[in-house]
Amino acid sequence: MGTPHFAAGCLQIMLDNDLHIVAVVTATDKPAGRGQRLQFSAVKELAIQENIPVIQPEKLKSPEFVEELSRFKADLFVVVAFRMLPEVVWSMPPSGTINLHASLLPQYRGAAPINRAIMNGEKETGVTTFFIEKEIDTGHILLQEKILIGENENAGSLHDRMMESGGKLLVKTIEAIASGNVNPIPQNNLINQELKDAPKLFKDDGKINWELSAAKIHNHVRGLSPFPGAWSILQTGDNLIQVKIGAGKPIDRKAEKTGKVETDGKSYLHVHTGKGIYQINELQWPGKRKMLTEELLRGTPWQKDWHFTS
Repeated sequence: MGTPHFAAGCLQIMLDNDLHIVAVVTATDKPAGRGQRLQFSAVKELAIQENIPVIQPEKLKSPEFVEELSRFKADLFVVVAFRMLPEVVWSMPPSGTINLHASLLPQYRGAAPINRAIMNGEKETGVTTFFIEKEIDTGHILLQEKILIGENENAGSLHDRMMESGGKLLVKTIEAIASGNVNPIPQNNLINQELKDAPKLFKDDGKINWELSAAKIHNHVRGLSPFPGAWSILQTGDNLIQVKIGAGKPIDRKAEKTGKVETDGKSYLHVHTGKGIYQINELQWPGKRKMLTEELLRGTPWQKDWHFTS
């Protein structure tokens, strides 16, 4: 049960390891693009390619869906990046329902664990498999694997590494369940420090606060790159322009007025922050594609009074 690319990547690894997938459950087709053509989820595309039956329920509690699901007589349900399941579904298979979560539970429960870990400046994260229970992301833990986060790594590259590790951890978990060699651990047994949550990201979460240090802004930007993207307002007089910032780095130099921009108009953009300087390496103008700073400056004359607002 899953929808996005992360779930499809895990499904591919399970298939590569000869696990018998009797069906997939994924989101309904959604209109996308200018032509509003119906678009399949990444999981559905892979399932069709592998001749696996596909179920796309609108309501997870509907008797028709529950009945259709029961006909497959699956031993185990595997959930990766999907909706919250009702008990009538997750309690159905005799071996239970397991979920893969992109954090070291109980830390970073929620919808955006990859982004939030980087945004908070974590040096380490991981993947966890656990049995689903009533409360989201709280079930007994089966297996975990730690993953180091690179100093300049963004959410996109960490996503891909975690997808690979997560798929392999699912295979280990499923094989352990099949052999009866599991020892589920209550999450309460692992709580020895304050828990950090990973709530869903909204547009306002992407806004950069230039009053923060350059190091924290760096974490914020890379935690939201490439999607959904960190953004800020560039101001000149009464003109406000919302731009996305895709990459950069902190520079250990004393800052002056917060939001002030230094540039030679050719190769660099340095923004003064609450502590230190943040160098913007990648910028996206409204309605334009993402560009390296040097490329953008070649086509966009920089106004001397332009500055970023918090």
